[in-house]
Amino acid sequence: MIDRIIKKNIEKQLFKGKAIVIMGCRQIGKTTLLRQLFAGNDDVKWMNGDEPDDRAILTNITSTRFRELIGNKSILVIDEAQRIPDIGLKMKLVTDQIPEVQLVATGSSSFDLANSLNEPLTGRKREHKMYPLSFGEMVAHIGLTEEKRLLNQRLLYGYYPEVVTSPGEERTVLKELTDGYLYKDIFTFGLVKKNDKLFALLQALAYQIGSQVSYAELASTVGIDAKTVETYIGLLEKSFIIFRLKSFSRNMRNELKHSKKIYFYDNGVRNALISAFSPIEMRVDAGALWENFVISERIKRNEYNSHWCNSYFWRTREQQEIDYIEEYDNNLHTYEFKFSPRKHATMPRGFATSYPDSTFLEVTPENIEDFLLKS
Repeated sequence: MIDRIIKKNIEKQLFKGKAIVIMGCRQIGKTTLLRQLFAGNDDVKWMNGDEPDDRAILTNITSTRFRELIGNKSILVIDEAQRIPDIGLKMKLVTDQIPEVQLVATGSSSFDLANSLNEPLTGRKREHKMYPLSFGEMVAHIGLTEEKRLLNQRLLYGYYPEVVTSPGEERTVLKELTDGYLYKDIFTFGLVKKNDKLFALLQALAYQIGSQVSYAELASTVGIDAKTVETYIGLLEKSFIIFRLKSFSRNMRNELKHSKKIYFYDNGVRNALISAFSPIEMRVDAGALWENFVISERIKRNEYNSHWCNSYFWRTREQQEIDYIEEYDNNLHTYEFKFSPRKHATMPRGFATSYPDSTFLEVTPENIEDFLLKS
């Protein structure tokens, strides 16, 4: 069993008077995590929003009925809670009227669950984002040397739990995920009018990882308007499939101020969307895959370790660039990602002049642990 970092974070918050909400994409192990968390504990009432019977019970429930339902249990788990109408109000009933019960809820799509929770549960919840398995979790499971040996495999197939635990079946698992399961909630809630356009947009984004994106160009490629492209990207981001990185701009006139890049939280999902699984040594996009992998792993690392920072990339009109920047404690920390050991990077002179106190690190497969494991 692969231990999840988030498990320890949640354990520290149990029975502190707050509901615990775990958000993340489908098939990343939220239910497995809860089974681990409460293994051997008979004091848990389990409910699942995907089950019609449980959904019917919770749809029009009162605090009195909640008490009867929970009985003498001290923990209530509601899995796939986003399927319950007005779930925030239901959870508020428990936290306010039955404070001795620890409420834990999971949701596979933050766009519905978070919107339902924010107002009713203001000040009453602790939220946790959960992602596919991480480099740090796999290092803890199999060791640093072995995980670094498998880096090429991770660049191709990613870290979804079933992918990692099903050697030889990675493509089959990823095909099932990317054929529609990852977007189930978007479709269920009717938030996309044309499913084929969503898939076309995802494929277009897959070809542009590591590059600046233009909503107008994407719209032309996909055959929808730019406003719809932005809406769809927002839904995919809230569904933990992609994330945006905006450009950094403070001092220099020629800095790009409104540009953006889009990355995938998982390399395997990205590659499956365009059916690209050729060996890493044969690929022209190896550098882009490395960049996507390292940045997405850094996002996981920061979230799980409560390392709060602002994240950017940097580029000028003269094509000077920095792959990734973090801003915290009034300092700028810059990073360049190089998959090939034959290529070396230095901080661009213009950036060094404008932001002289910034740090710089080149991240390669040889020193990836310095970027993803050290605090």
